[in-house]
Amino acid sequence: MAGLSDLELRRELQALGFQPGPITDTTRDVYRNKLRRLRGEARLRDEERLREEAQPRGEERLREEARLREDAPLRARPAAASPRPSYWLSFQGKGRSQESPMQPLGYSVCFQLCLCFSRVFLRQLTQHLSTLSLGPALGRILFDSVAGEVKMDRQTRPTHPSLLTTCPVPFQFCQAKQKAALLELLHELYNFLAIQAGNFECGNPENLKSKCIPVMEAQEYIANVTSSSSAKFEAALTWILSSNKDVGIWLKGEDQSELVTTVDKVVCLESARPRMGVGCRLSRALLTAVTNVLIFFWCLAFLWGLLILLKYRWRKLEEEEQAMYEMVKKIIDVVQDHYVDWEQDMERYPYVGILHVRDSLIPPQSRRRMKRVWDRAVEFLASNESRIQTESHRVAGEDMLVWRWTKPSSFSDSER
Repeated sequence: MAGLSDLELRRELQALGFQPGPITDTTRDVYRNKLRRLRGEARLRDEERLREEAQPRGEERLREEARLREDAPLRARPAAASPRPSYWLSFQGKGRSQESPMQPLGYSVCFQLCLCFSRVFLRQLTQHLSTLSLGPALGRILFDSVAGEVKMDRQTRPTHPSLLTTCPVPFQFCQAKQKAALLELLHELYNFLAIQAGNFECGNPENLKSKCIPVMEAQEYIANVTSSSSAKFEAALTWILSSNKDVGIWLKGEDQSELVTTVDKVVCLESARPRMGVGCRLSRALLTAVTNVLIFFWCLAFLWGLLILLKYRWRKLEEEEQAMYEMVKKIIDVVQDHYVDWEQDMERYPYVGILHVRDSLIPPQSRRRMKRVWDRAVEFLASNESRIQTESHRVAGEDMLVWRWTKPSSFSDSER
């Protein structure tokens, strides 16, 4: 089957009554599995038809033996071969028939198995009664009733689930079949969502709007691949919601940040584990590695630049502090020289204006640049220099801050 071309694969599916969609790299394996499943079902239908054609001949033979037993009631006849194996083969063929969307999963299989067991039991009972000559007419009535039930089952199927309780042993088989069908549906759904999410992550060749696939699109795909009804699909979604296991499928509503609790609020399905090819994984890994390396070098360059900036700032602060100390020395010399000139009657006042000292020490073109150095020097003198006092005097009709040189006394107050 792996050697079939796309055209041969399409023809085989159409010959079995299935209309496939576009056959691409992502759907080729799915359609091959579908073809394998359809061939198996066709083979089982052929075997069932052959068994049904052979069954009337076996029933005619049993009726003839019953008629002969009526003619000779006292004559014991050997029991006919038990038809159990043929009924088990018939059950295996009928067990794969398609169910109605309104029936529970595995319901018809269990009912047919119950009919199989009842028919075998009543046939053996009829033969036993005929052997004991206790009632051949009663045996024939029971046989006809069972045959009528089988014919009725071929025309219409029961719709009440309570009939399952009459078949306790086959019911376990029904549960196993139901679980297997549910797992198969979930497996197909998981593969579909994983492939779609992987395609979205790897270039989005199908132009998907997002990784979250709408519910109707996913349901149509599952119905196309597994021939499952909408009731089975909703049952699978209900199992995902009620299960605490991580199945790799996220159910999301209109507001994807809120948690979905019921099936009717599910808007789209998203795979938690996108399936990507080897090339896509390598390219994404290479892109991630290059991005991380670039981020590392950008952070390293930023830290290096920050370090250079801090070193420049520290150097400027040291230069500014050194300039401030130089300015303090110049101010002390100017104020002291002014006081000496005043003592020699070369100056009119013993104090000098602060702005006058600034103008004499800093040229006009440098006053804006040296403003911070001057302010720090003035603040330093006010708090750390006791020989210079800051006073306020009226000079030329205006209040002005001035500096006065304070000459230390030759004698202390205690000596006086």
